[in-house]
Amino acid sequence: MYDLKSIYRASSVTDAIEALQQDPQAVVICGGSDVLIRIREGKLSDRPLVSIHGLPELSQIYLEPEGELVIGPAVPFAQVTRHPLIQRLVPALGEAVDQAGGPQLRNVGTIGGNICNGATSADSASTLLTLNAVVELTSPEGMRRVPLEEFYRGPGRVDLHPAELCTAIRIARKDYEGFYGHYIKYAQRNAMDIATLGCAVHVKLNQEKTAVEQLRLAFGVAAPTPIRCRETERLAAGLPLDRELLNLVGRTAVTEVNPRTSWRASREFRLQLVRELSQRALTEAARRAGGVLDA
Repeated sequence: MYDLKSIYRASSVTDAIEALQQDPQAVVICGGSDVLIRIREGKLSDRPLVSIHGLPELSQIYLEPEGELVIGPAVPFAQVTRHPLIQRLVPALGEAVDQAGGPQLRNVGTIGGNICNGATSADSASTLLTLNAVVELTSPEGMRRVPLEEFYRGPGRVDLHPAELCTAIRIARKDYEGFYGHYIKYAQRNAMDIATLGCAVHVKLNQEKTAVEQLRLAFGVAAPTPIRCRETERLAAGLPLDRELLNLVGRTAVTEVNPRTSWRASREFRLQLVRELSQRALTEAARRAGGVLDA
């Protein structure tokens, strides 16, 4: 049973924002896979809900004329994975969200909710970071766009202002074109478990497919928020595809993260995962890009 104070089903983005503005205590709900759990736990039982479920303007994936990929925040994981644009342009993102929970969750849980709950274990987050994703936010004051890397403010905290709604996740053409990616999730179970550690890589190789032109590396559950490894990326640029590159990536990545010990895993084990998964993810991403990197 759920102790719901009230629920208002918005008819549009504008209507949802007006409802949030009228009641500062209101909480947005879409798929409900996170919010309903909190209500059942008693954490949100006294808060009114504003539902954005099924709003057409938030439930589409499309390309802008200049090639920018736009993902509606209300699109469920399963639809993200299956969408032709995702499969063609950013397949690693589809593969990442396909590892969230089980089939039931993936059919109701949304990519926007996965980002806006602020969890460092979010399966979409690290891959979106490696795509330089930008979060579009709309409020009574207008619209603003925030790089996803800046959107995270701390454990469970994101840069959402009062009466503000996530209305799109945007990936510029220059940030996916020529890049190939891979996401690895390590968990205690093969399904229906949150990540003990998540590792995402996107890489662009040189024309000869023998060296790294650009590397992007990000982790979930390796810090209080999803995190990019900027120094590792800088050092890897221009290096040939060989064992020395893999060693450098694994060695440097562990200096940029700050995992904690929890009941799921110790800090030391997570650091070992950072070393190992970064090398494995880079090896697979390079293979998809047409290169050969023997791990």
